[in-house]
Amino acid sequence: MQDASVRGLEALSLGGLAASAPVNKSAIAGLFGSKEGLQLAVVARAREIYTGAVIEPARAAAPGLPRVRALVECWIDYSRRRVFRGGCFFRTVEVEFDMRPGPVRDAVVEAQSTWDSYLAHHVQLAVRAGDLTPETDPEQVAFEINALLNAANDRSLLRDDDAAYARTRSAVDALLKTRTST
Repeated sequence: MQDASVRGLEALSLGGLAASAPVNKSAIAGLFGSKEGLQLAVVARAREIYTGAVIEPARAAAPGLPRVRALVECWIDYSRRRVFRGGCFFRTVEVEFDMRPGPVRDAVVEAQSTWDSYLAHHVQLAVRAGDLTPETDPEQVAFEINALLNAANDRSLLRDDDAAYARTRSAVDALLKTRTST
């Protein structure tokens, strides 16, 4: 899984997994059935890890704007700590599979859509709580936050630039401030 976050899911192989585990290739093939089965299992496990690193810790924050901010902070921490060696696992594989139809792409799209919906839902709760203005479009805010988080992940990896996280935090704060109820 760590290799997939760096080299992508296509780099995974049943033989490679067998070589790194104390079992033979046929045992690995019996578990996953095919390379695609292995890739789907890796995406499913990455979702579990992502949930544990980003979503679960943010649940400690109160619903509304505090939860939105906690989700951003947990995501930044997830990327910064390199929970996956290659940064955000889903950032790597969404670029790899963006134009490749099939079950693996569908699984990646579902994971990303779930995150988008979850974040937009919490923005909507912030609107309902009066933390953000009534005309706030939760899907747009979630899109913009995701774009900023992805930029931080990419810049931190490409440039070895930890300051990208502070810039993203500042940009998210400015984005939310323009929509904060007074």
